[in-house]
Amino acid sequence: MTLLLARHGETVWHAENRYAGLSDVPLTPRGEEQARELAAWAATAGLTGVWASTLSRATITAAAGATAAGVPLNVDARLRELDFGQADGLTAAEMHERFPEARRAFEADPAASPLPGGEDPAAAARRFLDCLREIPDGRVLVVAHTTVIRLALCALVGLPLGAYRRAFPRLDNCAITEIDLKGAILRYNAPTSWSRP
Repeated sequence: MTLLLARHGETVWHAENRYAGLSDVPLTPRGEEQARELAAWAATAGLTGVWASTLSRATITAAAGATAAGVPLNVDARLRELDFGQADGLTAAEMHERFPEARRAFEADPAASPLPGGEDPAAAARRFLDCLREIPDGRVLVVAHTTVIRLALCALVGLPLGAYRRAFPRLDNCAITEIDLKGAILRYNAPTSWSRP
């Protein structure tokens, strides 16, 4: 099986770098354009399926790709973003003002010190990978979210989860990360202009 992971299109919180966990944040016009670019790639990528998180920024992005590829869209809550708890909707600076010690602990080791009221990152990585393992064999696009994807990548290749911000410092909107569930990252954060199969 080939799994092609993509972060959803840009959202209205992107410019201020606000943490968007379970909040249902809409796409910007640029995010909608990124979804169309992903769909243009999907039309010729030989996909057998498209899966997405239940959050609208992912389902809207994925729906364009599913339509272009002529395959159904499958939605699963296990693909949703990490729940950031009390940090949801805040910037890093606002977190430093509201709960400075917790923010510093998170920066030192985000897996061992989730943000206040936030989800256990190990549980998030497990649920995400559990979902991926249940996807039928084929060439499948999975549209999800930056933090949970990076946590899952660490778990997949055996890196400490707390290293996700250093090991995978960024995931661009609608870029592709190709993985093998046996434990390999075949391509990371690639633009959709890379060659088709």
